Amino acid sequence: MSFLEIRQVSHWFGGLQALKDVSFQTEKEILGLIGPNGAGKTTLFNIISGFIVPSQGEVIFLQKPIQRQRPYNIVRFGIARTFQIVKPFTTLTVEENILTGLGMSYYPKFKGLVSRYRTPANLKSVSELIELTGLQAYRTSPASRLPIGIQRRLEIARALATKPKLLLLDEPAAGLVAQEALELAHLIQRLYEHGIQIILIEHNMRFAMNLCQRIIVLAQGEIIAQGSPQAIQANDKVVNAYLGQE
Repeated sequence: MSFLEIRQVSHWFGGLQALKDVSFQTEKEILGLIGPNGAGKTTLFNIISGFIVPSQGEVIFLQKPIQRQRPYNIVRFGIARTFQIVKPFTTLTVEENILTGLGMSYYPKFKGLVSRYRTPANLKSVSELIELTGLQAYRTSPASRLPIGIQRRLEIARALATKPKLLLLDEPAAGLVAQEALELAHLIQRLYEHGIQIILIEHNMRFAMNLCQRIIVLAQGEIIAQGSPQAIQANDKVVNAYLGQE
């Protein structure tokens, strides 16, 4: 049984086809999506996470079609994501940002307006996530004051607060220096070892090739190659479409 299956997904924005008959499945791996700008990678993430309904095709998660579900339902099913441009709640502290993820079960119900979820149990969960993601020194800091590398960790911590089975990371290493990227790769590996399945979009080739067990390459909305990092690096189509541009 596949964990996530993409079945012949296509999508158009007006007359522009962003994805064309994309199909793959994943289970028990860190899967990388790479490709040139405009290849359709983030569009695919938006479809998986419910921000876009595909023009054609199905998204099957744990044997259930989810392509017409709203994003908050998809989070409840066990899929969380981060964004290429970091989007923390800038006026909230690190602790408060993570608490918003823990409050997921209250949304969008009326009890979200009246219930108290800054409970001892939730604060304990926040502490565990802060330790896991290395944010101990920033717990009471407003998100707006954090450097980009710490904001990316905060987005991961907030996503983890929803207790995902599958985590979608959109260019998690963007804007990071080499040491920050290395530390982030170690964090992602730990999450995988804790049983969270991961799909990541990445333009940092060293980061993706050293971390992912399998790579899928998109170009002009189509899958042009998939396989191990070693096979992808040796693939002429990939070199011509993407890696050769480096």
